[in-house]
Amino acid sequence: MKVEIWSDIMCPHCYIGKRKFEAALAQFPNKEHIEIVWHSFQLNPNLKSQADKDLYTYVAELKGQTREWSVKVHESLVTTAKSLGLDYRFDKAKITNSFDAHRLIQLARHRGLDGALEERFFKAYFSEGAVISDHVTLLRLAEEAGLKKNEVEEVLAGTLYAKDVIKDGEAASILGARGVPFFVFDRKLTLAGAQESTVILTALESAFDSWQASHAMKFSNQ
Repeated sequence: MKVEIWSDIMCPHCYIGKRKFEAALAQFPNKEHIEIVWHSFQLNPNLKSQADKDLYTYVAELKGQTREWSVKVHESLVTTAKSLGLDYRFDKAKITNSFDAHRLIQLARHRGLDGALEERFFKAYFSEGAVISDHVTLLRLAEEAGLKKNEVEEVLAGTLYAKDVIKDGEAASILGARGVPFFVFDRKLTLAGAQESTVILTALESAFDSWQASHAMKFSNQ
Protein backbone atom coordinates (compact mmCIF):
# COMPACT_ATOMS: atom_id res chain seq x y z
CA MET A 1 0.00 0.00 0.00
CA LYS A 2 1.31 3.41 -0.93
CA VAL A 3 1.65 6.16 1.68
CA GLU A 4 2.40 9.56 0.19
CA ILE A 5 3.83 12.37 2.29
CA TRP A 6 3.91 16.00 1.24
CA SER A 7 6.43 18.15 3.08
CA ASP A 8 8.67 21.19 2.91
CA ILE A 9 12.21 20.57 4.13
CA MET A 10 12.15 24.02 5.79
CA CYS A 11 9.02 23.14 7.78
CA PRO A 12 9.83 22.20 11.42
CA HIS A 13 6.53 20.33 11.78
CA CYS A 14 7.44 18.15 8.79
CA TYR A 15 10.64 16.81 10.37
CA ILE A 16 8.72 16.15 13.58
CA GLY A 17 5.95 14.53 11.53
CA LYS A 18 8.52 12.30 9.82
CA ARG A 19 9.74 10.99 13.15
CA LYS A 20 6.20 10.39 14.41
CA PHE A 21 5.33 8.55 11.20
CA GLU A 22 8.44 6.39 11.58
CA ALA A 23 7.44 5.58 15.16
CA ALA A 24 3.99 4.53 13.97
CA LEU A 25 5.40 2.46 11.12
CA ALA A 26 7.75 0.66 13.52
CA GLN A 27 4.69 -0.57 15.44
CA PHE A 28 2.75 -1.51 12.30
CA PRO A 29 2.82 -5.32 11.82
CA ASN A 30 2.52 -5.13 8.01
CA LYS A 31 5.18 -2.48 7.39
CA GLU A 32 6.85 -4.61 4.73
CA HIS A 33 3.79 -3.99 2.55
CA ILE A 34 4.07 -0.19 2.81
CA GLU A 35 5.60 1.91 0.03
CA ILE A 36 6.50 5.46 1.12
CA VAL A 37 6.63 8.25 -1.45
CA TRP A 38 7.79 11.78 -0.60
CA HIS A 39 6.26 14.74 -2.43
CA SER A 40 7.28 18.37 -2.66
CA PHE A 41 5.34 21.23 -1.10
CA GLN A 42 6.69 24.74 -0.68
CA LEU A 43 5.02 26.73 2.06
CA ASN A 44 6.38 29.95 0.56
CA PRO A 45 7.33 29.45 -3.10
CA ASN A 46 8.22 33.15 -3.51
CA LEU A 47 10.58 33.30 -0.55
CA LYS A 48 13.78 35.22 -1.24
CA SER A 49 17.07 34.59 0.50
CA GLN A 50 17.48 36.85 3.51
CA ALA A 51 20.98 36.31 4.86
CA ASP A 52 20.74 39.31 7.18
CA LYS A 53 17.61 38.09 8.99
CA ASP A 54 17.35 35.39 11.64
CA LEU A 55 14.51 32.86 11.66
CA TYR A 56 12.85 34.32 14.75
CA THR A 57 12.52 37.74 13.14
CA TYR A 58 11.42 36.30 9.81
CA VAL A 59 8.56 34.27 11.35
CA ALA A 60 7.55 37.18 13.60
CA GLU A 61 7.19 39.47 10.58
CA LEU A 62 5.42 36.76 8.58
CA LYS A 63 2.84 36.23 11.34
CA GLY A 64 2.56 39.87 12.39
CA GLN A 65 3.89 39.07 15.86
CA THR A 66 6.78 40.17 18.06
CA ARG A 67 10.20 38.55 17.99
CA GLU A 68 9.69 37.51 21.62
CA TRP A 69 6.55 35.62 20.60
CA SER A 70 8.47 33.91 17.83
CA VAL A 71 11.28 32.85 20.18
CA LYS A 72 8.78 31.24 22.58
CA VAL A 73 7.02 29.38 19.77
CA HIS A 74 10.31 28.02 18.49
CA GLU A 75 11.45 27.05 21.99
CA SER A 76 8.34 24.86 22.19
CA LEU A 77 9.25 23.25 18.87
CA VAL A 78 12.80 22.62 20.13
CA THR A 79 11.38 20.78 23.15
CA THR A 80 9.07 18.66 20.99
CA ALA A 81 11.87 17.88 18.56
CA LYS A 82 14.21 16.91 21.39
CA SER A 83 11.67 14.39 22.72
CA LEU A 84 11.91 12.68 19.32
CA GLY A 85 15.69 12.68 19.18
CA LEU A 86 15.98 15.74 16.93
CA ASP A 87 18.33 18.65 17.54
CA TYR A 88 16.69 21.86 16.31
CA ARG A 89 19.04 24.86 16.10
CA PHE A 90 16.83 27.70 14.96
CA ASP A 91 19.58 30.16 15.85
CA LYS A 92 21.58 28.73 12.93
CA ALA A 93 18.74 28.40 10.38
CA LYS A 94 19.16 30.36 7.15
CA ILE A 95 16.23 32.02 5.37
CA THR A 96 16.29 30.94 1.74
CA ASN A 97 14.26 29.24 -1.00
CA SER A 98 14.01 25.44 -1.09
CA PHE A 99 12.92 25.03 -4.73
CA ASP A 100 16.18 23.52 -6.03
CA ALA A 101 16.31 21.17 -3.05
CA HIS A 102 12.81 19.99 -3.95
CA ARG A 103 13.91 19.39 -7.54
CA LEU A 104 16.57 17.07 -6.18
CA ILE A 105 13.97 15.25 -4.11
CA GLN A 106 12.14 14.58 -7.37
CA LEU A 107 15.34 13.05 -8.78
CA ALA A 108 15.81 11.03 -5.60
CA ARG A 109 12.28 9.65 -5.89
CA HIS A 110 13.15 8.19 -9.27
CA ARG A 111 16.18 6.54 -7.66
CA GLY A 112 14.36 5.23 -4.60
CA LEU A 113 16.29 7.63 -2.36
CA ASP A 114 13.64 10.26 -1.59
CA GLY A 115 13.36 9.22 2.05
CA ALA A 116 17.13 9.34 2.51
CA LEU A 117 17.42 12.76 0.89
CA GLU A 118 14.50 14.19 2.87
CA GLU A 119 16.25 13.07 6.06
CA ARG A 120 19.59 14.57 5.02
CA PHE A 121 18.04 17.88 4.00
CA PHE A 122 16.01 18.11 7.22
CA LYS A 123 19.07 17.54 9.39
CA ALA A 124 21.18 19.94 7.36
CA TYR A 125 18.62 22.72 7.63
CA PHE A 126 17.41 22.34 11.20
CA SER A 127 20.55 21.11 12.94
CA GLU A 128 23.52 22.24 10.86
CA GLY A 129 22.51 25.68 9.61
CA ALA A 130 22.99 24.72 5.96
CA VAL A 131 22.00 27.14 3.22
CA ILE A 132 19.55 24.82 1.52
CA SER A 133 19.59 26.80 -1.75
CA ASP A 134 23.36 26.76 -2.23
CA HIS A 135 24.27 24.40 -5.06
CA VAL A 136 27.60 23.31 -3.61
CA THR A 137 25.84 22.42 -0.37
CA LEU A 138 23.01 20.65 -2.17
CA LEU A 139 25.48 18.59 -4.21
CA ARG A 140 27.31 17.49 -1.07
CA LEU A 141 24.13 16.58 0.79
CA ALA A 142 22.68 14.72 -2.21
CA GLU A 143 25.85 12.67 -2.61
CA GLU A 144 25.78 11.85 1.11
CA ALA A 145 22.23 10.56 0.62
CA GLY A 146 23.40 8.26 -2.17
CA LEU A 147 22.72 10.19 -5.37
CA LYS A 148 25.28 10.26 -8.18
CA LYS A 149 27.26 13.46 -8.59
CA ASN A 150 26.76 13.78 -12.35
CA GLU A 151 22.97 13.40 -12.06
CA VAL A 152 22.76 15.99 -9.30
CA GLU A 153 24.91 18.43 -11.25
CA GLU A 154 22.70 17.99 -14.31
CA VAL A 155 19.58 18.84 -12.31
CA LEU A 156 21.14 21.88 -10.63
CA ALA A 157 22.55 23.20 -13.93
CA GLY A 158 19.12 23.48 -15.53
CA THR A 159 15.41 23.29 -14.82
CA LEU A 160 14.89 19.53 -14.61
CA TYR A 161 11.98 18.49 -12.36
CA ALA A 162 10.79 22.09 -11.89
CA LYS A 163 7.38 21.23 -13.31
CA ASP A 164 7.21 18.13 -11.10
CA VAL A 165 7.68 20.23 -7.97
CA ILE A 166 4.84 22.50 -9.03
CA LYS A 167 2.62 19.54 -9.93
CA ASP A 168 3.23 18.03 -6.50
CA GLY A 169 1.97 21.20 -4.86
CA GLU A 170 -1.09 21.28 -7.11
CA ALA A 171 -1.85 17.62 -6.36
CA ALA A 172 -1.71 18.29 -2.63
CA SER A 173 -4.21 21.13 -2.97
CA ILE A 174 -6.58 18.92 -4.96
CA LEU A 175 -6.37 16.30 -2.21
CA GLY A 176 -7.28 18.94 0.38
CA ALA A 177 -3.92 19.96 1.82
CA ARG A 178 -3.73 23.42 3.35
CA GLY A 179 -0.30 22.88 4.82
CA VAL A 180 2.26 20.22 5.60
CA PRO A 181 3.05 17.57 6.62
CA PHE A 182 0.19 15.97 4.74
CA PHE A 183 -0.20 12.19 4.67
CA VAL A 184 -2.26 10.30 2.08
CA PHE A 185 -2.93 6.61 2.55
CA ASP A 186 -3.77 4.69 -0.63
CA ARG A 187 -5.27 7.91 -2.08
CA LYS A 188 -8.33 7.30 0.12
CA LEU A 189 -7.52 8.50 3.63
CA THR A 190 -5.70 11.73 4.51
CA LEU A 191 -4.09 13.04 7.67
CA ALA A 192 -2.95 16.63 8.12
CA GLY A 193 -0.24 17.89 10.46
CA ALA A 194 2.36 16.28 12.69
CA GLN A 195 -0.12 14.02 14.44
CA GLU A 196 0.86 11.76 17.33
CA SER A 197 2.22 8.36 16.31
CA THR A 198 -0.85 6.65 17.79
CA VAL A 199 -3.10 8.64 15.46
CA ILE A 200 -0.90 7.83 12.47
CA LEU A 201 -0.84 4.16 13.42
CA THR A 202 -4.64 4.07 13.56
CA ALA A 203 -4.80 5.66 10.10
CA LEU A 204 -2.28 3.14 8.78
CA GLU A 205 -4.27 0.21 10.15
CA SER A 206 -7.57 1.52 8.81
CA ALA A 207 -6.20 2.24 5.33
CA PHE A 208 -4.35 -1.06 5.18
CA ASP A 209 -7.43 -3.07 6.16
CA SER A 210 -9.34 -1.42 3.33
CA TRP A 211 -6.45 -1.89 0.88
CA GLN A 212 -6.02 -5.53 1.85
CA ALA A 213 -9.74 -6.26 1.49
CA SER A 214 -9.80 -4.56 -1.90
CA HIS A 215 -6.84 -6.57 -3.19
CA ALA A 216 -8.20 -9.81 -1.83
CA MET A 217 -11.42 -9.18 -3.74
CA LYS A 218 -9.47 -8.48 -6.95
CA PHE A 219 -7.53 -11.72 -6.65
CA SER A 220 -10.67 -13.74 -5.89
CA ASN A 221 -12.31 -12.42 -9.07
CA GLN A 222 -9.40 -13.39 -11.30
